[in-house]
This record gives sequence, structure tokens and C-alpha cells, in this order.
Amino acid sequence: MDKKGETFRAEDLTIRKPLTLKIKKWAHFSGELPKYETAKSSGFDVRAQLSGEKIHLKPMQRILVPTGLSFEIPDGYEIQARPRSGLALKKGLSLVNTPGTIDADFRGEVKIIAINLGQEDILIEDQDRIAQLILAPVVQGNLELVEDLSNTGRGAGGFGSTGVSN
Repeated sequence: MDKKGETFRAEDLTIRKPLTLKIKKWAHFSGELPKYETAKSSGFDVRAQLSGEKIHLKPMQRILVPTGLSFEIPDGYEIQARPRSGLALKKGLSLVNTPGTIDADFRGEVKIIAINLGQEDILIEDQDRIAQLILAPVVQGNLELVEDLSNTGRGAGGFGSTGVSN
């Protein structure tokens, strides 16, 4: 950003060194702390903290899965909760609000809103890697009420208005 904070450039998004993300374990947390599985992973996996229990998730059923973790997210960032692609493809396990946003000022336990979009029951066991979290920059805009918006070629067209092929 420039000195006044008015111009945003692509190079401002380049992160040259990792940020510190403070993690708090809750009393019911067990197992390994999250980690990036490869050197170039965008996200780190969080595990279901079910105290040895199991969840049988029926098709189209939703459940709140505890992670046993809280985070101190740096100002200007958020954590996004996203489905794990392998679970989504193989079992139909997804997140209801994807990506789910965890704001920088939230200090409670992160819980994952999972849904079974498949046709078979899904078994979620204690310590299963249930979702991935991504630390992402956030830009807040200045909200300004106006009477009219500028015209564009698309206008108010949405929900498929541009078609599926050219």
C-alpha cells in the first residue's frame, strides 16, 4: 500500500517470510498440532477432536466438528476453512460455508461445519483430518452509499448470464 493506504499493488501481497500464527490448545485437544504437509502447501489440516467418539454423518446431514484449537490471527489477515479435496471427491464431505471465515479478533475454539453431500453415510473418527485452514490477507474497503453505480458491459447479469461456452 502507498503511504496513505489508498493504493493497493500486487507486490503488496507478496509475503517474504512466514507470519507467526499463535495457537492455543483447549483442554479436550489431543494428538498433533496442525502443520503444513508439504513445503508448498497453502493450508494446514485440522483434526476432529471427538474425545475418542465417532460421528456417523448421514447424507445431507450437517455437524459441528470441534478442533480443540484457537488462533491469534495477525491484524490484516483471516483464516479460511476449506474442505479437503480428497474427502470431497471420495466421500462427498464438504463444508457448509466454504470458505468459512475466522476473523482476526475471534479467540474462541475453531469448529468446522461439515456436511455430507454424498449418497452414503460418512464415518468421522477422533483425529481425522477434517478440513484445511488457510491464512489469507484481508482488505477492508471504505463503504460509500451512492445513488448510481458506473455502467459495465455485464450490468446486473449474474447466475449464468455469461453462459458456459463461447
